Amino acid sequence: MSRISVRGFAVASATAVTTVGAVMGVASGNAAQPSDDNFEATAADTTLLADIPVGEQAQVQVSSLSEQADVQAAAADSVAKKSAEETARLRAAKDAEAKKEAADKAAAEEKAEKERKEAEEERASRSAVRDAASFSAQGSYSVSEVKAIARQMIPASQFQCFSNIVDHESTWNYKAVNPGSGAYGLVQALPGNKMASAGADWQTNPATQIKWGLNYMNDRYGSPCGAWSFWQSHRWY
Repeated sequence: MSRISVRGFAVASATAVTTVGAVMGVASGNAAQPSDDNFEATAADTTLLADIPVGEQAQVQVSSLSEQADVQAAAADSVAKKSAEETARLRAAKDAEAKKEAADKAAAEEKAEKERKEAEEERASRSAVRDAASFSAQGSYSVSEVKAIARQMIPASQFQCFSNIVDHESTWNYKAVNPGSGAYGLVQALPGNKMASAGADWQTNPATQIKWGLNYMNDRYGSPCGAWSFWQSHRWY
């Protein structure tokens, strides 16, 4: 059975209806005759049920399912992308933390190694300096002679700090006496007779005073530079 097109069917239906109306009009004495153009307009405005074939219905269903699958796939891709980005962010943060820890550890090890070498150099320097007993006693000493003795007794790395303290305490006068406190000598020991632990000639031998002063700074402040650091903050040591 052949199918009539939707438009053809509409035109045919409109024509039939109009024709019947025309006949009824003549019978009732109405002489108005519809034009052919009105047939087309009537057919065009008429809404008819579309006869959709089964195959086309299947195509519509497949198209709908395909669109749903595309949406689901896009959503899955979005979730996977966000998950990958979060994983990458966490990994980057962890790597950065690990690098920082490694850098901190390396810096600490480098610092410890530097301090160890400095300590070894300090010990070697201390063992290389001359002892007070190795200097021959003199009746008097000039400032330059006293400094020359000090350079041979004080480790090179500590000499400037020792010198700074002596500059302020006695200006390198090994017989200097503080009239107020009674402190005596290059390093202004208080009381002065404490220096007897370094030698009985503490009043007249600058080498003995230097020996005592160096031992005092090492025992109390770790080094002459430690003593000088304290002195700068307190104006005494």
